[in-house]
Amino acid sequence: MFNVLKPQPADKILQLMGQYRADQRTDKIDLGVGVYKDATGLTPIMRAVRAAEERLCQSEKTKTYTALAGEPAFAAALGKMILADTVGADRISAAATPGGTGAIRQAFELIRLASPNATVWVSDPTWPNHISVLAYLGIPMRSYRYFDAETRGVDFAGMIADLNGVKAGDVLLLHGCCHNPTGANLTLPEWAEVAALIEKTGAVPLIDLAYQGFGDGLDADAAGTRLIASRLPEVLIAASCSKNFGIYRERTGLLMALSEPSRRDVTQSTLAWLNRQNYSFPPDHGARIVTTILDDEKLSTDWRAELEEIRNNMLALRSQLALELQTLAGSDRFGFIAQHRGMFSRLGATPEQVERLRAEHGIYMVGDSRLNIAGLNKTTVPILARAILAVGI
Repeated sequence: MFNVLKPQPADKILQLMGQYRADQRTDKIDLGVGVYKDATGLTPIMRAVRAAEERLCQSEKTKTYTALAGEPAFAAALGKMILADTVGADRISAAATPGGTGAIRQAFELIRLASPNATVWVSDPTWPNHISVLAYLGIPMRSYRYFDAETRGVDFAGMIADLNGVKAGDVLLLHGCCHNPTGANLTLPEWAEVAALIEKTGAVPLIDLAYQGFGDGLDADAAGTRLIASRLPEVLIAASCSKNFGIYRERTGLLMALSEPSRRDVTQSTLAWLNRQNYSFPPDHGARIVTTILDDEKLSTDWRAELEEIRNNMLALRSQLALELQTLAGSDRFGFIAQHRGMFSRLGATPEQVERLRAEHGIYMVGDSRLNIAGLNKTTVPILARAILAVGI
């Protein structure tokens, strides 16, 4: 049967990683892969994570299966971090997943099961894997305007105009914060306007919350999600712990489904059933690390402090790059870099300019000009700024 298989499209980011590794230049800069890196180029293990793992090694007595939906303590702890006291526990169903990608996949599976005729609306642009998985599952999708290529901010008027075409039962996919790939975020008044539109149309929001704590802080980054959750009867939230806990390889995620209390039990059992169909029991080690940290005041305080260090480091790099470009160009046209939030910004460069950055300067970024701010340090910021101007961006 394998002779009928056809080559699949290469993942552009993974392809870029391979090119970077093969490049023999010693001054090359990797701004492509979406992981946080410190000033030395490493993705560090956070202090609280190391302490939690050491505690687990001493206290864990078994490696047997956990529940199909994961340990309830994990869902409770992470749900509290995301929603605070916005929503009563009688509305929340949740299932642990293999990373945020697993949460997105299970959300799409749930949509296909519960509303087979639903169209999923995605921002233009969005994380490419959203589109890839939707296409693989055969779920209809449409895009809505989001990024203004001229201002490098949110085209909110265009977004609202497009979303007036959303129908009851459709799903609106939103980035909770630190929009990937653009770095341009909705303001809280804009979130309120989106919530009103969803209420009017009868659509269901699906919020991809992959970077909570990387933008303006844990609570500020969840403000839009909390507003949506407080106003709408049905909400899906796909959360990732890869970035804010730095546990990428532990594949730790959570899918939450908010419903009317009368539908909570059947929704919860459906999430467990979907897990069983896809991978049975979810990974547990990362979930226990997160639970241990969030349920321990000392560990939680230290984790929050280190997360703030990471966030402020990215903000400082943004400000440094924007200032360096302003100084060299004699123009504030790159000021959007300081205004964006999270790991990514979209420069607005052409694919040809991105290729010149790679070929002439050893600077690697995704072809749509998404760059990972966390791939920089104080030394490489001026190098990048000079290269950006040299290729005519």
